[in-house]
Amino acid sequence: MNWLTAVEHLRDSRLPGVLVTLTQVRGHAPRAAGAKMVVTADRTWDSIGGGNLEEVAITAARSLLERGAADVQTLTVPLSDKAPLQHGVQCCGGEVTVLLEPLAVVPSVAIFGMGHVGLELARILSRHDLDLHLVDSRPDQLSPSRLAPLDDAIARVHVHHHPILPELVLGELPPGSHVLIMTHDHAEDAALCDAAIRASHLASIGLIGSSAKWARFQRKLADEGHQPERIARIVTPIGVGDLHGKDPATIAVSAAAAMLRLFEQESAESARVVP
Repeated sequence: MNWLTAVEHLRDSRLPGVLVTLTQVRGHAPRAAGAKMVVTADRTWDSIGGGNLEEVAITAARSLLERGAADVQTLTVPLSDKAPLQHGVQCCGGEVTVLLEPLAVVPSVAIFGMGHVGLELARILSRHDLDLHLVDSRPDQLSPSRLAPLDDAIARVHVHHHPILPELVLGELPPGSHVLIMTHDHAEDAALCDAAIRASHLASIGLIGSSAKWARFQRKLADEGHQPERIARIVTPIGVGDLHGKDPATIAVSAAAAMLRLFEQESAESARVVP
């Protein structure tokens, strides 16, 4: 596959990589400026010219991946038989500059329930680079006209209509997805909570609702055999603690702020260098 298809493949597979681009060519070089390749920990796609140049770039890219680096970096490689060489002679006579752009794994969020709060939350999260899954058992809540505010979304929006068992969508979500449960039906919420805490591939699980609702859900989940530590995976109420408004827009802002905080924590953890 070419470099562009490879970038799409990595995003869909939620795998990190590095996009390598020849940005400047001085003198003779195997490829012209603009040539690209994609590098992961164990694979490469496309080419920037082969030989010592490409091996040096691959080594530098994999070093970025090992360190979890997020910053763009540049690398200058001479193409001369008089230059220090690590991977064989490449004597084109020129010099090239290579841009290394880390391709991070973007967050994945699933909103179950596209009512007033769900739509407001989707509008906020859609302004960020992430995969946004919108789920509802009611077709009218997912109609193109209702979701029109998301037409210019930065996020990739995935719409799931499951009229009978929306909890089946949980199994289709990418590993590490964050789940927010806020449907129109408490029975549907309860079924989603039960299925979500059975799934080992999810990150956070948030539930909208009152303390009385959560107390009932805890008893129900315990009666179904769930241990306290599994039930504790569910966070409720959702959002940041110092916003107390009950209108949909305020709840959505609060929930979005909590999500963004989680994304930052995940990013910091993935960038942490292991000694």
